[in-house]
Amino acid sequence: MLTWIAQNIATILVCLVLALIVAAIIVHLIREKKKGRSSCGGGCQGCPMSGSCHKH
Repeated sequence: MLTWIAQNIATILVCLVLALIVAAIIVHLIREKKKGRSSCGGGCQGCPMSGSCHKH
């Protein structure tokens, strides 16, 4: 088991870093959503969901 870990430590570290980045992005999006902000950019002219994502 330790041999396998030693042989794959670089891959394991890269995967952990990527998982942390994805988790940070998800946490950021959840916090922004709770504050009432949207990640869509606000261009609602042609958006079919314009009536449901922004409060008027």
